Amino acid sequence: MNKEVQYLITTLKTTLQGQPWYGRSVYSLLEEVDPTSVYIKPGETEHSLIELLYHMIAWAAFTQKRLENDKGWDDPFMETIDWRPIDPVEHTWENGLEDLKQTHNRILLLLQEKNDNFLSEKVEFREYNFRFLLNGLIQHNIYHIGQIAYVHKLLS
Repeated sequence: MNKEVQYLITTLKTTLQGQPWYGRSVYSLLEEVDPTSVYIKPGETEHSLIELLYHMIAWAAFTQKRLENDKGWDDPFMETIDWRPIDPVEHTWENGLEDLKQTHNRILLLLQEKNDNFLSEKVEFREYNFRFLLNGLIQHNIYHIGQIAYVHKLLS
């Protein structure tokens, strides 16, 4: 049975591209950002839009790799990509948006193969289970899309 997994899939899809209760979806907000403004740090100390996007990618990728049981994604590796230095040649808004979408699509595909029992399994390199991780990913996306919406508005 995978009733809870299906609920998580539906919730993730809704926040990413549907009509969530809190407002606009992640992708609709990200797609309206002007790529020429994404490297600006408001107040010169806060995170730029591009930093926020790649931070979201890091945690989505961590979730994907944990679902795939990829041993290469341990804590030291995660620390190198979470809040990574941004290289404007490599880390473009378009590349990041595509990466975020592909990573979430892979997560959704992996979840289709799971049953509810797996949600209680401990996540490797963490002290919590997959239920906590997946709910956390959804909450993390909502939290940071709120920041992105605010910064985007400041810069517009």
